[in-house]
Order: sequence, then structure tokens, then C-alpha cells
Amino acid sequence: MAVSGVNAAAGTNNAASTTKTTGTNDKSASDAAAAASLDYNSFLKLLIAQMQNQDPTDPMDATEQIAQLATFSQVEQTIQTNAKLETLITGDALNAASNYIGQTITSADGKITGIIESVRVYADTMVATTTDGKEVPITVGVTVGKPSTSGDGADTSA
Repeated sequence: MAVSGVNAAAGTNNAASTTKTTGTNDKSASDAAAAASLDYNSFLKLLIAQMQNQDPTDPMDATEQIAQLATFSQVEQTIQTNAKLETLITGDALNAASNYIGQTITSADGKITGIIESVRVYADTMVATTTDGKEVPITVGVTVGKPSTSGDGADTSA
């Protein structure tokens, strides 16, 4: 009987949680932390329902309850750590992007060369825009260096 009460509570909470989280497709750390908060509240409701519906002649072991709470607390802390790491990575990417401005860039295939005028930072890559409006994703194989002053063939015209 305790199991059916817990399953009923779990089904209700999971459906509510799924409805709340599927409306957004943004995968940022703040949304993950918010989802974890909702899940943590759902977990506490489930735990209370489990305690209310347990068999009085065979109650849940206290160490099992503590282990469940500790595990969920660790998951929540990991999500918060990931959010802070994402902030650090974003700051590092912005710093790197600012260092690229004014540098010469050559695409991996060697077809586009120019002076970097601006850099857009995305979650998974950066895209440099040259002074002549050409865009070059900053990926493996791209060459970035100091602007040529001797006129060795790099396209530096606007």
C-alpha cells in the first residue's frame, strides 16, 4: 500500500515537473538550476508522501532517508557548480574575443584573410568578422596573428 501511495504522488509530481520544464528549450545553467530547484521541491513532496503512506509496522529506514537527501543535495550542488563554471568559461571566451580584434585571421581553407574587426561569441564557438565584412568561424585550423606591416600578401584592405 505504501508503494501505491508513493507511485501516485510520484506520477503527479513528475507530470507537473515535465509540463513546467518542457516549455523552455533554453539550456543555460540558470534554467538547469531552476529545474533542479523544481525537482528538489518535487523530491521533498515525494519524500513526505512516502513517509505519510509507509507501513507503520515496517517503516522506512532512517539511514535510507538520509542517503536519499544527501544524494539529491549533491546533484543540486553539482548543477550550481556547473552554472558557475559556465560563467567563468563565458568570461574567458569574451576575454579571448577581445584579444582577437585587430589581428589578422586566415580561414582554415586559406580562402578568407583579413583584419578582425569584431568577434561574436556563441555557446560553442566564436565568429570573427573582418574589416571587409567576411565572417570566419574561429575553429581548428584557423590562423590568427599580428597584422602584416610588410605587405606580404595578407588582405588588409577595407
